[in-house]
This record gives sequence, structure tokens and C-alpha cells, in this order.
Amino acid sequence: MSEIYLYIFGSVFIVSAISLIGVIALGLNERFLRSILSYLVSLSAGALLGDVFLHLFPEMAEVGFGVREGAYFLGGIVLFFVLERFILWHHSHSNHEEEIHASVYLTIFGDSLHNFIDGVIIASSFLISIPLGIATTIAVIFHEIPQEAGQFAVLIHGGWSKAKATLYNFLSALTAVLGAGVVVLFARDLQEAPSFLLAFAGASFIYVAMSDLIPELHKESSTRKAVIQFFWFLVGIAFMAAILFLE
Repeated sequence: MSEIYLYIFGSVFIVSAISLIGVIALGLNERFLRSILSYLVSLSAGALLGDVFLHLFPEMAEVGFGVREGAYFLGGIVLFFVLERFILWHHSHSNHEEEIHASVYLTIFGDSLHNFIDGVIIASSFLISIPLGIATTIAVIFHEIPQEAGQFAVLIHGGWSKAKATLYNFLSALTAVLGAGVVVLFARDLQEAPSFLLAFAGASFIYVAMSDLIPELHKESSTRKAVIQFFWFLVGIAFMAAILFLE
């Protein structure tokens, strides 16, 4: 069990460190950064869906999938809809100034909640199996890179200094550690409910990919760029498929 805990907290600390990528992103040419973010969002969407259909769902099939598991999954979708709709959980994958929220503090709150859930999902996946935890961590990292770069831009355009934006972004990212800690604290009870954990993780990834990331890709009007986005979307899926060889 101690080995699993090492994997869990090592993974969430790596994911939290991704928040510092905003400092790097700020130094890039804005036009170049915008194009990179677009392709990273494509990669992220493919990786999240690949993790669900190639890793999480097969694991669910092994423990059994019935009405109860379907209810868990549907409940997760409803939960994430409520979080996004009523608690202002905002994902930013762009540095467009018009997409800046009126309050950067609400943006930080939403990101903290999102990172807490990431920590829960990563820790839960490792409790099922180490290969599943690794696949889930990689999928989360692919998602965090464009999100954190965009998040940092939102804070800077909102009037914050680089130092303040970096500090608050990193502190909000550390809530992933808190989420993982909650799972570890109740590890014995949670290990007896793998179907719930898998359904929760699957609902999260599908909701983010289908309601947040893919709609962002549809905003692209250039056929050439859309083809490149589709390529990176397939790369994300292929990466998750390649991880199957670790299992």
C-alpha cells in the first residue's frame, strides 16, 4: 500500500507543478501560443476520451456494469454539470481577452475545485491499479497544460502581477494534493467501491472532453488547422492505446 501512496502523491505533485507552465507560456509569441494551445486542447480531448474507453471502461467491465454503475456514471455527469453551471467552474484554454471573467478570484476558486477533483480521480485510479493510475495521470497532465497556460493569461489580463498570478495558480493547483489526501484517508472504504470510483472518473473525463474541449475545437474555421487538430486528437487516443502495453 505504501508504494501506491508514493505513486499517488508523486503524481499529484507533478500535476500541481504544471501550473508553473504559465510563466513559460507568457514568454512566447501570442500568435504562436494561441496555435499551440489549440493543438494541445486537441491532444487533451483525445487523451481523456482514450483513457475512458481504453482504460476506465474495461476496468468497469471487469467489476461488472449494471443499473447501479450506470446511475453512478449519470450522477457524475449531473454533478459536473451543476459544478460548471452554478459554481462558475471555468476552464480557460485561450488567452483571448474577451474570455476573461469579471472576477479572477472566482476563476481561481473554480480552478481550485477542478484541481481537487483531479486529485480525487488520480488517487482513485491508483487504488484500482497502478497502470490505470499512470494512464489517468498522463491524461490529466495533457489536459492541465493548455488549461494552466490559459488560466495564467486570464490572471495577467485581469491585472495581476506575474508573481501573484504564479503564486495563486500554484496554490490552487495544490488542492489536487488535498483531493488525493481525502481519498487516501478513506482508502479502505473506497477500495470496496471500485465501480463508483471508475464511474466518477469516467464521467469527469467525458464531460470535460465533450462539453469543454471539443466545442473549443469547433471554433476553428480554417480547414487546414482543423485537420491538424484532428491529427493531435488521434495522437492523444493513440498515446492512451500505447499505455495498454504497460498493463
